[in-house]
Amino acid sequence: MIVNLTLFQVGWLACVVGAANELPWAGVIAVLVAVALHLLLASGTTAELRLIGIALALGLVLDSALLATGWVSYPSGVLSAYIAPYWILALWALFATTLNVCMSWIKRSLPIAAVLGAICGPMSYFAGSGLGGISLVEPVPSLIALSLIWAIAMPTLVVAARRHNGIDATPEALRLGLAIQE
Repeated sequence: MIVNLTLFQVGWLACVVGAANELPWAGVIAVLVAVALHLLLASGTTAELRLIGIALALGLVLDSALLATGWVSYPSGVLSAYIAPYWILALWALFATTLNVCMSWIKRSLPIAAVLGAICGPMSYFAGSGLGGISLVEPVPSLIALSLIWAIAMPTLVVAARRHNGIDATPEALRLGLAIQE
């Protein structure tokens, strides 16, 4: 569990700082390593890949909509004016790796997932803007939009994680802190 959380934090920071310094690929490499380790230790790789795919699709739609409407802008990694940068999509994949591990507790309550999504989702973007990885073009309206988006996105991802759980409390996963025994 601690390893999963640490890999997420390192990957998030690498993506945001990399994007801020016009090195968006550096964060993507960190995410690829974290996702590969996650899949290597998952007992159900197919289920985890499905969850990652769902998160990527959701992230592509939501972050592309934010970009296309002008609520946010990115300093690097943007291949099209209407498609979210590849490094932020990598973050969606990375976030998916936490849903059945260090965030597994959130799967017990969709209302709690919605509230935490509404609070923590925008906080992540706000932190990213402070590091220069993203610009909230109109900060208050952007944060309100992000809060509404994440109030829906988080429960959606929780439902997906419930259905696609490839993490079991295997001895190896427990030893490395990638799973918890419930």
